[in-house]
Amino acid sequence: MKRADSAEDESPQDFSTALAGVRRMPPSDRLPPVLKPLPSPQPRQRLLDDIAVMAELLQEPLNPEDFESGDTLGYRGEGIQDSVWKKLRRGQFRVQAECDLHGLNREDARLEIGRFLIHCGAHDLRCVRVIHGKGNGSPNSGPVIKRALDGWLRKRKEVLAFCSARAHDGGTGAVYVLLRAC
Repeated sequence: MKRADSAEDESPQDFSTALAGVRRMPPSDRLPPVLKPLPSPQPRQRLLDDIAVMAELLQEPLNPEDFESGDTLGYRGEGIQDSVWKKLRRGQFRVQAECDLHGLNREDARLEIGRFLIHCGAHDLRCVRVIHGKGNGSPNSGPVIKRALDGWLRKRKEVLAFCSARAHDGGTGAVYVLLRAC
């Protein structure tokens, strides 16, 4: 049984007859909707956090009492297991990248280490080596970059731990740095 009002049964004349009293609307005077540009894929908050850390480093003077005494550097963040700390000190993590601060002044070294840590976070690097040197070329004040690096790394949230490298990786002139996964 077929229905009489189905679309298949209608002819073009029936449609025209149905629209006989319909008038066209005048064109609208409204403006078309404005399409907003898509937001940038760059993480703004992370960039703002990095800028804030750099500003904080410039404002706060380094306190010599915060440093360990002796030639070796070491920092173990809260929650680092004994086995992980021992493995880092023994140089048993594969070093995925390195940053050499030789020949840089204090300000250039601070900027370079900041850029390096941002790069490491962007590429999901977990263990890196920073070569700071032993300060043999420094005046009587001793190793300037080495002492400053200790303070800089302790303030970075992505740094879980760091310690002086083994002799064949730079000894007391370099540090292994264990970074937080992003």
